[in-house]
Amino acid sequence: MRADRLVSLVLLLRQRGRMTAEALARELEVSPRTVLRDMEALSAAGVPVYAERGRHGGFALLPDFRTALTGLTHDEALALLVAGSRRGAQLFGLGSALASAVLKVVDALPDGLRETAAGAAQRLLVDPETDLLARPVAPEEVPDAVATQVRRAVFGGHRLRIHYAAVNQPPKWRTVDPIGIVTVKDQGYLLARRGSEDRTYRLSRVLAAEQLDEPALRPDSVDLERAWREREVRFRTGGDTTEVLVRADPARRDRLAATALAVTGEGTDMEGRLRMTLVFQDARHAEWALWEHTPGVEVLAPEWLRAGLGERAREVAALYERSLGTTSRACPGRDLSGDGGTPPGR
Repeated sequence: MRADRLVSLVLLLRQRGRMTAEALARELEVSPRTVLRDMEALSAAGVPVYAERGRHGGFALLPDFRTALTGLTHDEALALLVAGSRRGAQLFGLGSALASAVLKVVDALPDGLRETAAGAAQRLLVDPETDLLARPVAPEEVPDAVATQVRRAVFGGHRLRIHYAAVNQPPKWRTVDPIGIVTVKDQGYLLARRGSEDRTYRLSRVLAAEQLDEPALRPDSVDLERAWREREVRFRTGGDTTEVLVRADPARRDRLAATALAVTGEGTDMEGRLRMTLVFQDARHAEWALWEHTPGVEVLAPEWLRAGLGERAREVAALYERSLGTTSRACPGRDLSGDGGTPPGR
């Protein structure tokens, strides 16, 4: 919109001083001719903008032309500056809006606050394009037109038509009921329903999108984190999973959760031990993972898994009882206490 561009033009001149029409055109992604027309409009509206000719000429504003913004702390201003570097805004189609908002906030800050916040922001780097091993971590590209239509349909509660290119399939038009948008490591996904089935669409594969006038068929509220976790489990396992209830030592919580596909329930019993509901890929995965945490984790359900781990424990105990008995007779002087003490005779 032209009004937004005029505001951005004024703020650029406020922060950077004199700028040429060509430099302003590059910043605003318009032509130099458009910049000249905008300058005429600003002048007619009473904005004190003037032109300086010559080799180092350009457009400038009279000094001290800006509005004041009060009530913003240093940390709040810094948070906005850091947020301006987040690539997730690009996936939502909000990159230009976020940049414009940050520009307005910075311009309105008092001089001392603006300088200290900007200086601090220079010492923070969020989401660089490579990691420490020089591996690229470039985000996916989602056209602004697509991201805008998807975002508006999600927020407005309208149905959405998307031209989607699934893997190894020709692009097809689909009409979906959007639920929410999720970003994971700079990849964007649309969570939606198509008919009676849940669907997940990668935004970078949406070639075109169109918000419809029809209301979306969806609940009024949604637990997006839970919905994403459930879809992640189905994607990784094809829907054939094993759910297990365990009682665990709290110190093992993170390691235990890392072995499962998902944690769908969690609480603490009266003895201070964790009760967790874990999802595993299948029965074999569940038995292998939970055996690794024995005896710090006890399976409460299902009963067949509890019985299977118990039988395995008895077989292991019997094996080592025989082995330890033989070793003890063969090496009577060996310390088998396992406490790391010094063997007798030294």
